[in-house]
Amino acid sequence: MEFSELIHKRHSIRAFSSRDVELEKIHRILEASNLAPSAGNLQAYKIYVITKHFLRKELARASLNQGFIADAPVVLVFCADPKRSEVRYLERGVRLYALQDATIACTFAMLAAVDLGLACVWVGAFNNDAVRKVIQVPEDIIPVSVLPIGYAAEPPTISTRCEMKDIACWL
Repeated sequence: MEFSELIHKRHSIRAFSSRDVELEKIHRILEASNLAPSAGNLQAYKIYVITKHFLRKELARASLNQGFIADAPVVLVFCADPKRSEVRYLERGVRLYALQDATIACTFAMLAAVDLGLACVWVGAFNNDAVRKVIQVPEDIIPVSVLPIGYAAEPPTISTRCEMKDIACWL
């Protein structure tokens, strides 16, 4: 699919069918994330792949009871690993670059999922400590996004977007 078609096709989907996502597609999504640009190519992020239903339910609870997370057959949790960026970039690597690395990797995963005929939604509303507990990571690993992935159970609701004049500032 052409890139412009892909970005127009991407929508936030919160209703997933019970159909499993093929392992090959999960691997292709992870490969796309691995190809995402990162500060100094340090890839200061980790991706946790959650397929077990009881863990998806725990993630849904940790994400302010957003039940649709448990309904997705696969959930990726993207976390910043600031220690990787700190080595080269010190405080800016800790506070910014690791977070950017994780968000760019998640964005690549979203686009890869759509390209593979899947649906997803970026979830940023969650309790950090509760998510850490579910995925069993220490405090220095920072959850950035939860990405439920599956086959859409219904067509997307198309949301309106800002006008260019409201977001682009020409200098």
